[in-house]
Amino acid sequence: MFLSELIPMEDALDILDKNQIIMETEIIDLKNSYLRVLSEEVYSFHDSPPFDKSAMDGYAVIASDTFGASPNAIKKLSIIDQIGAGDFSNKIINSGEAIRIATGAPIPEGADAVLMEEYTITNCKGSSDEFIEIHSQVTPGENVSFKGEDIKSGDLVVKDSTIIRPQEMGIIASAGISNIEVYKIPKVKLIITGNELINPTKKLEKAQIINSNQYVISSMIESCGAHVDVVSAKDIFEEVKKTLLDSSKYYDLIITTGGTAISKGDVVVDAVDSIGDVLFHGVALRPGKPVGFGIVADTPVFMLSGYPVAAMGQFDALVRNFLFKMQNIEFNPRKEKRRADVKIYSNLGRTDFIRSYADDEKVKAVLSRGSGILRSMIEANAYIIVDENQEGISKDEVVDVVFFESMNWNK
Repeated sequence: MFLSELIPMEDALDILDKNQIIMETEIIDLKNSYLRVLSEEVYSFHDSPPFDKSAMDGYAVIASDTFGASPNAIKKLSIIDQIGAGDFSNKIINSGEAIRIATGAPIPEGADAVLMEEYTITNCKGSSDEFIEIHSQVTPGENVSFKGEDIKSGDLVVKDSTIIRPQEMGIIASAGISNIEVYKIPKVKLIITGNELINPTKKLEKAQIINSNQYVISSMIESCGAHVDVVSAKDIFEEVKKTLLDSSKYYDLIITTGGTAISKGDVVVDAVDSIGDVLFHGVALRPGKPVGFGIVADTPVFMLSGYPVAAMGQFDALVRNFLFKMQNIEFNPRKEKRRADVKIYSNLGRTDFIRSYADDEKVKAVLSRGSGILRSMIEANAYIIVDENQEGISKDEVVDVVFFESMNWNK
């Protein structure tokens, strides 16, 4: 099945939304949760910190006992106990007394501040009576981390659909939770088609092309938080059909490259149509109008171009958002304003993902714009996305720029 009419980008996105799938959930150990997506809200079982604790090594004191202390007005306090981390003291501090305390140890009863050790001199009056000389003052609450100042018992600490970073792992642990519910990681099968493709080699025979898509697209899939397995298939209808059917049994999403051109002889779209449904084939998009989407045995299939740059553009325009949503994450790449350094051409009726290079002030299109010019993606660091209803960009016009790095999972 070949569709001769290109559909607008907006219509393609609407079809994808209607066929969007969301992954099931699973319970995992918190230690394995880095860059996973929460599928539930996390509430704290504890106050954090669970008690008033010292934020410094020093001496727990009554702040008013230190008022007026300075290098020229030394004051003395008796040391009545010491507290290490993980320990506590049953003694109550009275006026004129102090307790030596380690960072993280509970503040003893009666104290309301901690004087840093650097502002003290320790002396001995006799065989057992120890005291400190202090030459600085503290205010009530100084160098004290108060109970529950970070989180309180019952607080919502992390919202659902949050990508878990080290800081989320830390606060979930502080909340007293060691196992969490997350969305399963999508398993993606990448099928590279083409009789002419071979693995990287120093010597090429006639008509051979190195298969760069297996590296380009697989890494882009991983940049969306998914797992990927790669397989190659010849441009043989039955082989492509069998590979699609086998993959649909074990994978959540299938992506193919090659065999999508709107012309006779390319087999991928025909193969999908023979065993499933092709929902669109051909989008008013540059680079990469010969892109398709279909369903095989309830498994979504994206059919991308064999040209690396076209496949990258198609992936960023259509697939990346789909993969994010599979894990219940909204794909919102950062847009920044830049001034166009030169006039940028674009045709009406087509959404243009223009490879560009942007600095802190301006943006310019990368000149080599062919679908097979992979170097153009090396020279670019961003897209200018020109809507189908806009005819180009004038010099010095302020435009939205989407940086490549902001499109990744761990941006």
